[in-house]
Amino acid sequence: MKLEILYLDHAATTPLLPVARDAMAGGFALWANPSSPHKAGRAARAALEDARARIASALGWDGEIAFTSGASEALALAISQSCKPLCAVSPVEHEAVLRHTGQVPRLPVDEHGLIDPGSAALPGLVAVQHVNNETGVIQPLDATARAARETGGLLLADCAQSAGKIALPDADLIAIAAHKFGGPIGIGALLVRDWALLKPTGGQERGYRAGTENVPAIMAMAAALDAGHDWLEEAARLRTVLEQGLIAAGGEVIAAGADRIATIGSYRMSGVAAAVQLIRFDAQGIAVSAGSACSSGSLKTSHVLTAMGMDDKAASEVIRVSIGRETTEADIRRFVDAWTEISGGRAAA
Repeated sequence: MKLEILYLDHAATTPLLPVARDAMAGGFALWANPSSPHKAGRAARAALEDARARIASALGWDGEIAFTSGASEALALAISQSCKPLCAVSPVEHEAVLRHTGQVPRLPVDEHGLIDPGSAALPGLVAVQHVNNETGVIQPLDATARAARETGGLLLADCAQSAGKIALPDADLIAIAAHKFGGPIGIGALLVRDWALLKPTGGQERGYRAGTENVPAIMAMAAALDAGHDWLEEAARLRTVLEQGLIAAGGEVIAAGADRIATIGSYRMSGVAAAVQLIRFDAQGIAVSAGSACSSGSLKTSHVLTAMGMDDKAASEVIRVSIGRETTEADIRRFVDAWTEISGGRAAA
């Protein structure tokens, strides 16, 4: 009998919401270039600006918005075009940030992967992720932003995992991706407190990002955000059920003592390599991941867990489970049963 797929990898990407799909279909009817001056172009521009305003309202953002192809491009744009040079990053950032950092200093983190906000009191651009994509740990970014500004610095926040779910931090530059909250893949944005924080390069989006805007995808992103996040309370309840079950089966919750978003958790199955776990779960029709979905194909040791002080063996036994609005308690109990079977109920070392 064919297994029904149980998808618990929503931090990698989550299904396109029906309202977003409908909005995207409507956007395809507006085939004109929004930069064209004729009537059809003006109609596309009006739809684009309506979506921009709705996105700002849904996120509680009173600054500017530059649309991009996703969070990775938004982060690259912020780092390359910031009026201040990048001067520090946390060591638990996504590779989308780290690939641009070179020898830029890393801020120290504790055993939960949390920075000391005071360490961001620097005069340049500081990049710190809002919600960690592997552990779900929430950084204290409001305090971090205050520390940076006290010395004339700026805060760049990767909010790919938090936008559309929890309140955005008081950062100067924020990167978001629509496919993390029910919008389509291939669209995102850089939220900018003030255009003066960036150096323009010409083209569209007020001259800060070249390329014809993807109006259908932008409309879909707005629709996904309009759908709200009232499901997060249920997600928190489901994660409690999940973690109680895994602990009972000998599992270890990573960063259990930290403030974490309800949708993401990392768990160690002592004595069973993550690669083996993924194969075993997949054989039972269960989709989870090891570390970041963008790098888990290599299954190399997680730099996030290493920065938190975990040794290579322990880090190699950790997988990520991420909950979406479609997840049910029956799904969670099915996963816990599979975990218990794979682990043999062994206690964590």
